[in-house]
Amino acid sequence: MQNQRNYTIISNKKHRTVAEQAAHIIFTICAFFAILAVVSITAYMIINGVPALVTVGIKEILFSSVWAPSAAEPQYGILNVILTSVVGTGLAVLIGVPIGVFTAIFLAEVAPKKVAVIMQSAVELLAGIPSVVYGLLGIYLLGPLMYKLELAVFKGSTTHQFTGGANLLAAVVVLAIMILPTVINISTSALKAVPVHIKSASLAVGATHIQTIFKVMLPAAKSGVISAVILGVGRAIGEAMAITLVSGSSVNLPLPFNSVRFLTTAIVAEMGYAGGVHRQVLFTIGLVLFAFVMLINVTMTKLLKNKEVAD
Repeated sequence: MQNQRNYTIISNKKHRTVAEQAAHIIFTICAFFAILAVVSITAYMIINGVPALVTVGIKEILFSSVWAPSAAEPQYGILNVILTSVVGTGLAVLIGVPIGVFTAIFLAEVAPKKVAVIMQSAVELLAGIPSVVYGLLGIYLLGPLMYKLELAVFKGSTTHQFTGGANLLAAVVVLAIMILPTVINISTSALKAVPVHIKSASLAVGATHIQTIFKVMLPAAKSGVISAVILGVGRAIGEAMAITLVSGSSVNLPLPFNSVRFLTTAIVAEMGYAGGVHRQVLFTIGLVLFAFVMLINVTMTKLLKNKEVAD
């Protein structure tokens, strides 16, 4: 009987060892393909984006503001497009992140359970809405409001080119709304993952609930909140369809009531008929966009690690 029990234990150990080895191999393969995908995308963007930088010139593409690919003497300056993406994404994050984080605090720490469940379902539904629907809502609901505001601000102007409500400000509002589900969901999960004893200890030493949230809970969940911000920035800078519908898609300086074009919308608007150098420049725009996303991810991750080391 004892020998049979020992055999069963040894047999189970062998099965566990085989299962662990198999799992290790599967995880390694998955990690390899993930890394291969990143390397492949990077290589593809570099191979297709660099030729235009050599043919047209880095200065002409990145530091010129004239975009006229169909002119007799084509010009491919994307400076205004880059500035529009930076300004538009920055403003959207500046609006959307505080609202998203405060909403996450409400859901995780303040709202009654029934209210939190209802609101969480609404946020998840918001995350599932296709981009084109945001764009349509922006056209038919936000556009008229922006046009009225534009008429009021530039009343009597003879120099302003009216956009009908399709401008940078409309694009910023739509982007801010679109990043809310990402920021809210991840920040809520990060706050709920904070150990209960940390909150209890803060309350036990006399801190108020609000003090505990902002002085204890948020710092403890900062890695998750920063991840939410990174993903929100990625969503904002990479959005194309909704922004195409509400931004006006004209190459101008990124002023609030100007019709503008983002990096993503520049590719979407012209890739269908572009050819030759024009097509190469659109791939260069994609390379610039890719570089922006990578730079943001690396910078935010490094700041987070430095903060953790300092703490």
